[in-house]
Amino acid sequence: MSVYRTERKLLYLLIVVMAGAEVQDNISQECKQFLYMGTMPRGLDEQPLKKICQYYSGKPRFFTLYDTFSHTPVYSAYTFKRSDGSKKVDVPWMYEPQLSLVSGSREMEQFPSVNIHKSFEDSQAVLDDYSDTVIFERGQLNPDEHQADPDDKAATYTLTNVVPRVREFNIGPWKIHEHTIRKRLNNYCRGTSYVVTGVTTSGQTIRRHNINRLGIPTYLWSAYCCVDFDHNAPYSERSKFPAFAAHGLNDRENNRVQEMTVQQLEDFLKRVTYVSSSFQIFYDNCVPPNTVNIPLHSA
Repeated sequence: MSVYRTERKLLYLLIVVMAGAEVQDNISQECKQFLYMGTMPRGLDEQPLKKICQYYSGKPRFFTLYDTFSHTPVYSAYTFKRSDGSKKVDVPWMYEPQLSLVSGSREMEQFPSVNIHKSFEDSQAVLDDYSDTVIFERGQLNPDEHQADPDDKAATYTLTNVVPRVREFNIGPWKIHEHTIRKRLNNYCRGTSYVVTGVTTSGQTIRRHNINRLGIPTYLWSAYCCVDFDHNAPYSERSKFPAFAAHGLNDRENNRVQEMTVQQLEDFLKRVTYVSSSFQIFYDNCVPPNTVNIPLHSA
């Protein structure tokens, strides 16, 4: 593992030297709308990572922090839209030109019909990386079922929003969790729901042509923040506001998704992945402005 981290840091240093201004220090104003109080999760140790404002059909759709070394997102942040849970199945998979070229379009684009991936596969995942994976499926961090507008749904089909997810986990516990959150936020969130869904890294990879191509997540985690919620909801649901979280093991077995407070998730991630002691997913722990800062949940 130490060798793996050293290789990452050396490559990151090389990326900084070669890419220069391509690595953005600050999230763009237009993408702050997808983050509670316009603030990114803080305390991620591994830098630099790419900040992508995911554009589709002329509009920003969500935000992703992307690792160009593992060719997978660290997390995607989005605003939940009330949805019936339907999937938009007729959308082609897309990639991000802006990751490969400083002058590249900020609009995600459909993969070309011919195999010319060499022009951008160094910086991101391509379809061939998933073509021979029997165990893993393409798992969206911002799932189309959590969006309502057809273009918002379509925008989730970029490989920069996808990680290798074990099939049994993807179609089982994690899909059930996404459905549970969709129902809860549909029914009881009255304002904007901010969601951050991410991964922890394992050091294991999917290889293609004997080259490490995709980092395989150990855990999937997710947290939401909704400060304007139904205070008359049943206690079993009301107690999960304004913020709650979950994680699950990306495996065939022992892959139950466990719900918990956001603070409990943060403590868990501090133990199992590379985040600092100051790691915080939501600004001020999703405490609404102008309120007394008291514990929202019992331990």
